[in-house]
Amino acid sequence: MVSTLVFLLLVACSQPAVSPSPPPAPARTPVVRPITPPADPGRLALRATPSPDAAPLLAERLAQVERALVRAEPLMALEGLDTAQQTAWQLAIADERVRQALVTADGRMVRSEVFGVYPLGPADDALAGAECQNRACYRVELYDYARNRTVIAIVEPQAQRVYRVAALDDTQPTVVPRHLLDLAAQIALASPDVRKELDLPPDQSMIQQPQMKVQFQATACERSRRLCTAPIFVWGDRALWVIVDLVDYTIIGLRWTDLGASSRRPVTEQRLQDDVVTARFCDQKTDLRRSGWSLRYLLTSTDGLRIEDVRFNETPVLRSAKLVDVHISYSQQEGFGYSDALGCPAFSAAAVVAWDGPQIEAIRSANGVEGFALVQRFRSEFWPTPCNYAYRQRYEFYQDGSFRIVFVSEGRGCGNDGMYRPVMRIAMADDQYTFSEWDGAGWRDWTTEGWQVQRDTTLYTPEGFQYRIVNGARRGWHIAPGRGQFGDGGRGDYAYLYAVRGDADRDEGESDLPTLGDCCNTDERQGPERFLTPPESLERAPLVIWYVPQLKNSDTPGAEYCWADSVLNDGVFVPRIWPCAAGPLFVPVGGE
Repeated sequence: MVSTLVFLLLVACSQPAVSPSPPPAPARTPVVRPITPPADPGRLALRATPSPDAAPLLAERLAQVERALVRAEPLMALEGLDTAQQTAWQLAIADERVRQALVTADGRMVRSEVFGVYPLGPADDALAGAECQNRACYRVELYDYARNRTVIAIVEPQAQRVYRVAALDDTQPTVVPRHLLDLAAQIALASPDVRKELDLPPDQSMIQQPQMKVQFQATACERSRRLCTAPIFVWGDRALWVIVDLVDYTIIGLRWTDLGASSRRPVTEQRLQDDVVTARFCDQKTDLRRSGWSLRYLLTSTDGLRIEDVRFNETPVLRSAKLVDVHISYSQQEGFGYSDALGCPAFSAAAVVAWDGPQIEAIRSANGVEGFALVQRFRSEFWPTPCNYAYRQRYEFYQDGSFRIVFVSEGRGCGNDGMYRPVMRIAMADDQYTFSEWDGAGWRDWTTEGWQVQRDTTLYTPEGFQYRIVNGARRGWHIAPGRGQFGDGGRGDYAYLYAVRGDADRDEGESDLPTLGDCCNTDERQGPERFLTPPESLERAPLVIWYVPQLKNSDTPGAEYCWADSVLNDGVFVPRIWPCAAGPLFVPVGGE
């Protein structure tokens, strides 16, 4: 159940295939494509690498890889870094623990690349340790192409020290370097398949390509677990996804998604990367006391807004809570989409960033104020245009000691067949919990770690509770998953819940995580399942709850959900939102 530190045996030294020169470019004549039925499966492309003449960046990349492979240590650096960042990655790759993470059993170093060097912030405390307190430390992220692995090193350049090293199997750094995105775009632009599909010579202005990892199933990328990305050509009401394998430099396949009727309308400009957010909420923690509740909160690099040391009337409630990822899948048949990390607007690996600081809102009912909510918004720069996203984290605290952890999507995304699966992590404060599930007649204790999914047939207590957590003094909480009862427009969580032993001396996801798990799995493989192997005892145990709701978007008029559009208002286009919400309510045992 601990994050993996496994060393495999393969080396990736793929050679690009020889391809014919692209055909002469026809005169550019825009056309309106007919609407493709939703069942259109897309198509696979010829596995051909474009000629260097058609893609100059590819020629440079091939030469770079060839130079790296000639060396005994095929590791590629990242350019454009300052002196401290360069020192940090140089120290990292010289460290024996990093080298061991990048070599095979027979001592050969695999093909790898520095993907990012980021200054550490408070969100990295769990991984950084005491050595980096009040010191200029960096988080160096390297990607192992051969084994689809991310290696993270915590480095202090001034002290010439590498303090921590972690290797995460089956993970990729959240941010793909810009030079690789530009390379993928050039490969797509040079492809005869793309030209044929668009029925005109494409150009750079048609591409929208978020700087985030893209994952695919049922493609060579999924089977080989290679690094891929997808330049997206927006054309009319539709978007053409071009899947590019960044190991072989070939196109895997193409598929259209529908964007909706007003996909090309402009929107009002929104502020992004606010320096105040970074200074006030990313570089320091904030204490909050209100209505009997006390806590600290912090904007993390990639795990959204994290709350810590949550207490009610001085009684510990939560050790921490955060939003690790948002998985978005755009095809139930083939499975492709994104894994979004949410976080700070600067010095961050987040794909969707905070555009303002946390806000505190009163929770009101007909009886008056019942509590307050701590709310953080995240959004892409050009939301609500296609292929941009907006999310809200909402921590609700009530005067009776109840609390709710809520995820909200405000669309719009890259298609109208999306499924959102936010990955929430909730670490309880006590260390002697018993976790139980309602079976229709009573509470059945879980003796070992496990998972459960909420279905239409799930049984609840008359009060609507599915789970119960109590400590040795029989104090704790009932858990009510969303079933559309909270009055926020939610249509039911249909959530996966994972109950994991959470000893304080093990990280188990406590520190900032890269994107966790595949974006598009439709079963329990959402990422937290890695902490269930082998299953450990839950009898009187410290407890971490992972909660992964499932929200299907819709642009059907009158039934929109997880969706956004642009409408003309007073002469300008402004966003119109149809949010979707999910999250469990925790009610004190005996307080319902």
